[in-house]
Amino acid sequence: MPRPLTVGQLIHQLQTLDPDLPVRLAINPDWPFSHHIGTVTEAAGTAYIAEDGQEDYLPTTARTALNWP
Repeated sequence: MPRPLTVGQLIHQLQTLDPDLPVRLAINPDWPFSHHIGTVTEAAGTAYIAEDGQEDYLPTTARTALNWP
């Protein structure tokens, strides 16, 4: 079962990266595509990050780093 990630934990993880890197969502290990990040909003006590279109297959290096087949 996945555990919730808080905004603070996400910020902490992002602070270790180059701030000029593009950001993509990796959605599904069975269909490993990368997706653009859309609008970020808060509703019903939760932060939501919207998907804003599919880019391409997730690079093998990213799938390996995520431990996806």
